Amino acid sequence: MKLRPSILRLLGWAAALVVLLPPARSAFAQSDNSVPSAAPIIAAAAGFVIFFIIFSLACYVYFSLAFQTIAKKTNTPNGWWAWIPILNVILVLNIAKKPIWWFILLLIPVVDIVVAVIVLMAVAEARNKPSWWGIMFIIPVMNFIAPGYLAWAD
Repeated sequence: MKLRPSILRLLGWAAALVVLLPPARSAFAQSDNSVPSAAPIIAAAAGFVIFFIIFSLACYVYFSLAFQTIAKKTNTPNGWWAWIPILNVILVLNIAKKPIWWFILLLIPVVDIVVAVIVLMAVAEARNKPSWWGIMFIIPVMNFIAPGYLAWAD
């Protein structure tokens, strides 16, 4: 059987690749080691998510305890509603002695800020505190201090 010269050339190239392939593999392996692993990025993202979940739960417990205490001190029934997501807004409206249909106003963008300040000012007055404490709920950092003050201050 006689092989054509083109097939012989092709077999020669294949033999050359087989001989040269191990050094090429080691060269690629060295460049792969220089690429950073995704493990630290995944670990950092997971740590951030876990921190965010724990922080969110702590804030939820703090605000629920604060509004439950405010409801208890203002003799508003159903203080346990502070722990249920939509009912806690209705509880705050009951503490402020505002109609429940104001909940719809709290769903409208921009209007909700004004209505929330009015409601929270009424909550402060229900606790016999100055009404400007309701405005403190829209100021960053003070929005964490104001519920505690209204709930646990004498």
